Amino acid sequence: MKITIVANGPILIDTEAEWTWEGEGEPIRKKDRVALCRCGASAIKPFCDGAHRKIGFQAPGGTVELTPR
Repeated sequence: MKITIVANGPILIDTEAEWTWEGEGEPIRKKDRVALCRCGASAIKPFCDGAHRKIGFQAPGGTVELTPR
């Protein structure tokens, strides 16, 4: 699993798992990569919809790689 915190953008999680979010409306399923909002302005939270660009969100980035035991 690799977690990338995009400078001025979302948190990207790359994994072989399938994600399911059962919030309002139809369940959302994502495979391989999921982009999570960290600016707070997304209309589809917890997922990123690109709103960080419109609001000028600024924050540092980084990468973490996790290996299974």
